[in-house]
Amino acid sequence: MQVNGKHYRTVWMEDDKVYLIEQNLLPFKFEIFVSNDYLETCRAIKEMLVRGAGAIGTTAGYAMAQAFMQAPENDWHQFNIMAKSKIEATRPTAQNLFYATEKVFQAAINNASPIQAAQAAAERIAEEDIAACKKIGEFGNALIKQKANILTHCNAGWLAFTDFGSALSPIYSAHASDKDIFVYVDETRPRSQGARLTAWELSNQKIPHKIIPDNAAAYFMQQGKVDMIITGADRIAANGDTANKIGTLEKAICAKEFGIPFYIAAPSSTIDLNCKSGKNIPIEFRSDDELLYQTGIDEDNVMRKIRVSSPDSSGLNPAFDVTPAKYISGIITEKGIFKPEEINNIFKLEQ
Repeated sequence: MQVNGKHYRTVWMEDDKVYLIEQNLLPFKFEIFVSNDYLETCRAIKEMLVRGAGAIGTTAGYAMAQAFMQAPENDWHQFNIMAKSKIEATRPTAQNLFYATEKVFQAAINNASPIQAAQAAAERIAEEDIAACKKIGEFGNALIKQKANILTHCNAGWLAFTDFGSALSPIYSAHASDKDIFVYVDETRPRSQGARLTAWELSNQKIPHKIIPDNAAAYFMQQGKVDMIITGADRIAANGDTANKIGTLEKAICAKEFGIPFYIAAPSSTIDLNCKSGKNIPIEFRSDDELLYQTGIDEDNVMRKIRVSSPDSSGLNPAFDVTPAKYISGIITEKGIFKPEEINNIFKLEQ
């Protein structure tokens, strides 16, 4: 993605430092956060400086590599086991995180040069994420017709992966192939990743779009304004059930009611064949502050946090919900587009 004429990845590593686009400041400020050790990188994941399945995975891989660099000689193995547990505790729903930590950990402990092996494995995860998302764009573009009106939810774009994105990658590919498309951008409460991040990305790419309230999506579907829906995923179970940002389930149910195709876009690193169904996917609950407060920029260009709810009330804030496979028209991966019920057999053969 180009920002102010320069190409950026969402996250990258140089020497022993991890560099991340500070997403909590977007779209008002574009800043790079520099993490000096694995604990700082853990905090960046937990506090959502970086977010999105692929970007979390790449960042977790880099954090694991940082841990191997920091490990003391006299407690080397135990230190890295502990570090792996701390990294994995940051965001329990995102499958890419576990995929990355395990890949880097195994590469390092089985090599005579563990630090170099960890760094190489982390970089492979980043490169594979980029390549997979590019292919998702190519396959998904084939589903998008000229003058299509597309609804998406949350941010599954460039910022959610190392580059290109998942749900937005077909949209970028369609735009690049001169298709006349329009995107409805769910605001995605409570953190407004759609309104703040997806809309910012689409603006950068000059793709026509409008931000809509989350609870307006069914209205636009009923009016015949939506031709297809593409969302991302944080974990896909073996039976095709899919966890994604809270609010995805209701979009899928409405799509079924109005006969609108509903697609999930995700790389194979998001598929968890050890998870039999959506019932086995852990759902992260986050602080109710995200629900009770909003952060924005005032007329003096200062970021401020204000309460927007009843002062005497608390909240419940699940970060994800699970869409059953029966509501999903297809899952767009770097290997092709598959029915949810095909996922287990196809990707079992790949492993």
